[in-house]
Order: sequence, then structure tokens, then C-alpha cells
Amino acid sequence: MELKYLGHSAFEIRTNSGVILIDPFLVKCPDFDYSNTTDIFVTHGHADHLGKAPQIAIKTGALITAVFELAKYCARYGVNVNGISLGGWISYDWGRVIALPAFHSNSSDDGTYTGCPVGYLFEIEGKRIFHSGDTCLNSEMKVIGEVYKPDIAILPIGGHYTMDVENSIIASDWIGAKTVIPMHYNTFPQINADIDLFKSEISKKGKNPLILNIEETITL
Repeated sequence: MELKYLGHSAFEIRTNSGVILIDPFLVKCPDFDYSNTTDIFVTHGHADHLGKAPQIAIKTGALITAVFELAKYCARYGVNVNGISLGGWISYDWGRVIALPAFHSNSSDDGTYTGCPVGYLFEIEGKRIFHSGDTCLNSEMKVIGEVYKPDIAILPIGGHYTMDVENSIIASDWIGAKTVIPMHYNTFPQINADIDLFKSEISKKGKNPLILNIEETITL
């Protein structure tokens, strides 16, 4: 299994049975080849997370999984959708996923209500990867650590709209993952973050801060 960072909050996961895109806002890599995508997961309806999801789904036939209201919004484009909500595992050919709480706002650019924001916990090939979506620090993260025990946590650190570095360090403790990947930073001036501070503070916790460059791929 391979994990690739596509900038902002966008990631690609390549598995033995499919290719997954998460929050495909691809301004940092506009020429990225998404032609093999089989599944798209969107954490909420803001433009910097929905990104090109409908357009990618049109071109590839990929299935968009999102909270019911956001999935219904995407269905307007004539694409395949899987409308879900919090609380249960959803199975796919490559593994399974559960949507978990995120604390944020959620609407499309035209003001359409797109349901509750979520994070996703992916269980694939023996690994658990938690993508928190846009969120503040919240006590649900303690439940995630206690019940779901992620191996990898992907967390926002940019502040202003989400957790900042300080709160992401606390979140990493509560979630308990040994490897922590930062996201949602340095895309816009409002979310510039001190990545060296993040790296040093995560390291002090005995965890592995994994800072990925745009389009950098790691094998899990």
C-alpha cells in the first residue's frame, strides 16, 4: 500500500484492489494523474476539500463516498455516490472505512447544506489510517484513540479554520497513533504554520512526525 500527499488535505492511497483519493483539492499538483481512481472520499463540502471530486468521478467512474447530504449534492453531477453517516463500518474491495466526528462548518460554495463534517478511519491491508478532515481539538479524539487505535493520524495544523500546531500535538496524544502526518497548512496565508515546531513537539512525544512534500509517496 502506498500513501501520496497531494497538498492541502488531499491524499492518494494505492492498494492491491483500488486507488483512493481523499479531499481532492489539487491546486498544489494540477497535473496529477488521477485516471486510475476507483474511490473518492470527501470529508465536507467546502471547495478546498470537495475540490475536483465530481469532475474526477465523471472521467473515471469512481465512487464518491460522503455524508448523505454531501453525496446527494455530488449526485447532481450524474456520478456514482455512496451516502453514509457516522457510526458504522463500510466495506469495500480493498478494506473498510468508518466516518468519525469532526467539528467544523459544512456547506457548498452556493450555500447548500452538505451535512455534518467527518473524518475517515481507513482499515486497509492491516493498517489503520485516520484522516481527521477539518476539525478543532475535541474529546471525540480520545474515543478514536481508545476504540479504533490508528497507526497513522493525518491532522490539520494550520490554525484559523482548524487546529493549530499546539492543539494538533494534544490531538496526537489523544489519538495515540505512532506516526503523525500534518495537513491543511501553508496553502493560504491564514493557515501558515511552523512546521519545524510541529516536528520537534511531535518528536518529544515519542512519535514519528512524517512531513511529506507535494506528491511524495511512502510505502506503508
